[in-house]
Amino acid sequence: MRIAHLSDLHLLALDGVPPRRFVGKRVTGWLNLRLRRGDKHKLAVAQHVARAVRAHDIDHVVVTGDVSNLSLETEFEVVKSFLEHDIGFEPERLSLVPGNHDAYTRGAYKSRRFEHFFGAYITSDLPGATGVPEVGRFPYVRLRGDVAIIGLSTAVPSPPLVASGKLGKAQRMALHSLLAHREVRRRFPVVLQHHPWHNPPGARHRLLEGLLDAEEEAEVLKVIDRGLLLHGHKHRRIHRVIPTERGHIDAIGSTSASLIDEDLDRMAGFNVYEIDRDLLNVSAFRYEPSGALVATNVPRA
Repeated sequence: MRIAHLSDLHLLALDGVPPRRFVGKRVTGWLNLRLRRGDKHKLAVAQHVARAVRAHDIDHVVVTGDVSNLSLETEFEVVKSFLEHDIGFEPERLSLVPGNHDAYTRGAYKSRRFEHFFGAYITSDLPGATGVPEVGRFPYVRLRGDVAIIGLSTAVPSPPLVASGKLGKAQRMALHSLLAHREVRRRFPVVLQHHPWHNPPGARHRLLEGLLDAEEEAEVLKVIDRGLLLHGHKHRRIHRVIPTERGHIDAIGSTSASLIDEDLDRMAGFNVYEIDRDLLNVSAFRYEPSGALVATNVPRA
């Protein structure tokens, strides 16, 4: 099985959004877009990446969150069109999880706006495994051949200038039950979440942008012999390892699919994983100014 991994689309669409929607955290988000990030994430670049994905022999596409900037309906409409027309995979072949930008406000989070727009991509194949009330449809499980794709949500609303995430006790308990399920145990697990499991050094950075219950998640994941944990958030291609009781999990991040950056490890692109009861190969493709996608590596940390 060949899985393409995209992340952090950050597709912006503000046309027709009334000024009254830019209150609270959205004020600082809008200023950040205007002053720092507005010209770095481009829909046209993400479309080049999508065409390259379609040109490869890909069985399944995963997108690990931050598809929007301010979790506005106009942005989610653009993202939905991108998934349907640019990537063009039917929902059974595309899995999605939210990032902190997709739960940017308490209103977006409480109304389950992300799930309303992208429900077709977060379905579950196991009876009863349809999420927990605290976080909606997460975790979900999609069984694809010898692979079990497990979607988690680390997206929670946070104060301005804070981008941290959290799974929460209920979701971790549900994940524990899923990993013990016979249909999951006999497959290679691929865990999707936006925030990396490896936190930045220092308590301050962890509180501002890390995964607040990473240690508790590690306790749940330790039963896995071999598996993948795919994430975004850092806008960087990177490959780390999570030790478990009887093996390890390869934790791999993808850069933003729309980002223009001088750092080649951050430049837009996507990763590809080849799996046959084990992780056989990891490769990546990087966007070039010409519009071409060229092969590159995923650095190990």
